[in-house]
Amino acid sequence: MTAPPPVYLDNNATTACDPEVVAAMLPFFTEQFGNASSMHAFGAKVGAALRDARKSLQALLGAAHDHEIIYTSGGTESDNAALLSALETQGGRDEIITSTVEHPAILSLCDWLEKSRGVTMHRIGVDSLGRLDLEAYRRALSPRTAIVSFMWANNETGTLFPVELLAELAHEAGALFHTDAVQAVGKIPINLASSPIDMLSLSGHKLHGPKGIGALYVKKGVRFRSLIRGGHQERGRRGGTENAPAIIGLGKAAELALAHMGEERTRVMALRDRLEKGILQRVGNCFVTGDVRERLPNTANIAFECIEGEGILLLLNK
Repeated sequence: MTAPPPVYLDNNATTACDPEVVAAMLPFFTEQFGNASSMHAFGAKVGAALRDARKSLQALLGAAHDHEIIYTSGGTESDNAALLSALETQGGRDEIITSTVEHPAILSLCDWLEKSRGVTMHRIGVDSLGRLDLEAYRRALSPRTAIVSFMWANNETGTLFPVELLAELAHEAGALFHTDAVQAVGKIPINLASSPIDMLSLSGHKLHGPKGIGALYVKKGVRFRSLIRGGHQERGRRGGTENAPAIIGLGKAAELALAHMGEERTRVMALRDRLEKGILQRVGNCFVTGDVRERLPNTANIAFECIEGEGILLLLNK
């Protein structure tokens, strides 16, 4: 008797590549192998495909211009590029505001900047539901704030931060606003054209695209200093030969995410709620963490008394 296939419940860590994404990528490993920066036909054909992929990602983000998108190696590079650029372009400002629950891509960089460069950090706490302390945030804002960086959605609890309000408050202090939206992109509607958000990070492998590809949205008019210098790729904002297969894959993943956004907020949310209800009814001494009213539709985080998360994981990892 064959064992049933495993049930994978760790999609906030990474997702499986959609078969349509894989199919879209394959030709760019073989017959369409040209360098998109080359002027000959081999390169021109790939360049045209990359422009189409950028348009697909633009549509998912609701960005006003496709050139507001800079391709990167993933969310970590995008986060680093946003914060380091702000420190270089925001003259006379040497403070950063973030939260205590950010991804290590933000927190590790902030720790390093504080220790090695003397940058002043303000780490804003959250309440028992994972909601940001807005009053502490308002107090931390000052004329020395270079950039504010808050995640759009928490990777553990799914709790959503009111990023547009947070961006407006940052602008009142003359600061830039960045959001790590790695968990949010593809799961909730985003319209950056009408948003005060200056910069946004995303990663392909969180929305059924390939690993090793991401993007940084930089609103038109926001000054940006390159993290990786080299050739003229990405309008001179990120040097290095374009990772054509991965960019194509991210474009296809963006197209699929936009097409299935409604399903994410109906079928997937219903499955999440059914799972939570079943566990809470059958298992004692457990509760859902985070803000159950303002969270991602795909995310459930349940705490169990008297047992550590690592122990549960080992028991389930069969």
